[in-house]
Amino acid sequence: MKKIMLFIIALVSTLVANGQNTLTAYIKDAENQSPLVGATALLNNSPIGTTADATGQVVIKNIPNGSQTFRFSFVGYQEQVAHITFPRTTAEPIIILLEASGSELEAVEITSTRSTRTIQDIPTRVEFMAGEELEEKGNMKPGDIRMILSESTGIQTQQTSATSANASIRIQGLDGRYTQILKDGFPLYAGYSGGLGLLQTPPLDLKQVEIIKGSASTLYGGGAIAGLVNLISKTPPEKPELRFLFNGTSAGGLDLNGFYGRRFKKTGLTIYGARNSNAAYDPSGTDLSAIPQFSRYTFNPRLFFYPTQKTQLNLGINTVFENRLGGDMHYIKGEQPNNHSYFEQNKTQRLSTQFAGSYHFNNCSQINLKNSVSYFNRTLTLPQYAFAGAQVSTFSEATYSRQGEQADWVTGVNLWTEQFREKQLPATPLRNYNQTTAGAFVQSSIKATDWLHLETGLRSDYVADYGFAFLPRISALFKIKPNLTSRLGGGLGYKAPTIFTEESERLQYQGVLPISPDNNKLERSYGGNLDFTYRATLANDAISFNINHLFFYTFLKNPLTLVPSANKLYQLQNRLGHLDTEGTETNIKIGYEGFNLFLGYTFTDTKIHEGEVKTINPLTPKHRINAVLLYEVAEKWKLGLESYYFSRQKLSDNTTGKSYVISGFMAEKRWEQFSVYVNFENFLDVRQTRFDSIYTGSITNPAFRDIYAPLDGFMVNGGLKLRL
Repeated sequence: MKKIMLFIIALVSTLVANGQNTLTAYIKDAENQSPLVGATALLNNSPIGTTADATGQVVIKNIPNGSQTFRFSFVGYQEQVAHITFPRTTAEPIIILLEASGSELEAVEITSTRSTRTIQDIPTRVEFMAGEELEEKGNMKPGDIRMILSESTGIQTQQTSATSANASIRIQGLDGRYTQILKDGFPLYAGYSGGLGLLQTPPLDLKQVEIIKGSASTLYGGGAIAGLVNLISKTPPEKPELRFLFNGTSAGGLDLNGFYGRRFKKTGLTIYGARNSNAAYDPSGTDLSAIPQFSRYTFNPRLFFYPTQKTQLNLGINTVFENRLGGDMHYIKGEQPNNHSYFEQNKTQRLSTQFAGSYHFNNCSQINLKNSVSYFNRTLTLPQYAFAGAQVSTFSEATYSRQGEQADWVTGVNLWTEQFREKQLPATPLRNYNQTTAGAFVQSSIKATDWLHLETGLRSDYVADYGFAFLPRISALFKIKPNLTSRLGGGLGYKAPTIFTEESERLQYQGVLPISPDNNKLERSYGGNLDFTYRATLANDAISFNINHLFFYTFLKNPLTLVPSANKLYQLQNRLGHLDTEGTETNIKIGYEGFNLFLGYTFTDTKIHEGEVKTINPLTPKHRINAVLLYEVAEKWKLGLESYYFSRQKLSDNTTGKSYVISGFMAEKRWEQFSVYVNFENFLDVRQTRFDSIYTGSITNPAFRDIYAPLDGFMVNGGLKLRL
């Protein structure tokens, strides 16, 4: 009996031991041996895993006996796979050294949230494009950033002019004025320049693009009701970087771009210059330009100073000069037969300065100062009508931040001024205005536990003539499992009224009356989102699988809308009801060897509520599907095939636009110092002019309808990129 009992005890002990193997490891940077806080260790084909603490240590328990496979990863580093047999002969910790993976490392430095946390520890949901992805989009349209933004789920580029191609960006079904576009944290593209901001921002000098969807007004002030887009410029690298891009299109476009950057001992320099042009192009034979004739010159130098290890300064200048002429092709070519006299000309000049400075008191705290002054002059001319004016805006900000292992804090104040002065023209009521906004904010990012990270913020803005706006915000990151995370967030927002809306832009501001604090008030909003992200590997790690699913909702009270009045005049009024938008976004990425498949689906339901009456917000496709397949041989070849489906859309004239599919193909051959590429954009030649009209009335005096589908049709572009 005693022997039997001993046998049973030994057997139980063995079974317990089989489930109680423990692995201790330290995950470090291979170059400098620094711990990689937040790195992930995962036992394959099981839910067992953990993340590294402040020393880089991971401890994994309950590991079965036998040969086991572990994956060690950290965003921006090459993943490492280790095969370990249990039980081990020693309990000594193992050291895992991860190699940095080049440009991907830079992509984790998210600046838009004002936090120093790495991307996997930021509670706010941030989408970013950097490195290879940014270059791929730049190949398709190197003259501006429309392609970079419009191919993301939940984002739509809305064309506001049929003949000049002016456009704005819509996020989650809300008009372009509710999205704040920043460059390096500076608001440079608001107000009068909004319809041209996307067209006048080239991508070659960008390091990455960061997108926050949903209310983000607490971060940067009013205007970010739908979200914000922060364009992050390149900084001087230690080794000189010299790049050129030469691009031509079958529609008569030519893009010449150059970038140089280098850091010296105490100074640094980046210079970007470009000339972008296009001949007037009409693929439909309607005698109206789908692409206007234009020429644009851009010059953006930035100087960087590093007087001490604790101090950094930089000063930049952005300049853009453009002449854009759209309309009747006969008029543009200098021919003026009868009934061919319609034109739309935009002449713009942009000059802005940006100053940023930071001083580190110690490793944990610093102060940052920012200032920008922006001047934008635009003259819009049509037959028997002209609208011209200049906008001067300033932005100043001072922040103090403190970082710790468990919490980050940032507090600050800012002042934002905007002045618009219209040039007096006959029979035109002046639409001059001044807006001054002073704000103060505080934000914290806290690691409550290993599985819960919180980000909270509060802003108070005073808008002259319109009063105070209080903007609380909260986001939470739940690390449910090493391969399953969730983010939940929400906040309040507001938008001060101006005449610069998509509706006004479509009318070229003809008959649009001035705004007034006596008749108008702040648009106010609240919104929230919830998402889940799951990552896994299949087929013995040969296939990677990632899925992210997002739910979103935004409520906008008293939205500003253009209401017709007598004598062909229009008044901007706040609706008595509200607008709300709700929906979902799904993104899937599947990788196998050199292949990557990206699938996306967006469902958007945006309605206007006035009393018991509900109407669909125009120009909002309810369903959209993205599919992109990429194949890459590292540093040699890159091939891409993409397709985008847009469902039917309600138009402003109460008709319904047709659904359509856009497809494209891209190929690039790379060598060490240069590459050549070709892009077949919209090779199915989908155009609104093929299945719907774009104007009513006569060709001499057209009344344009909503533009909801491409007008330029099938185009081929290709070029040469040099890396010297």
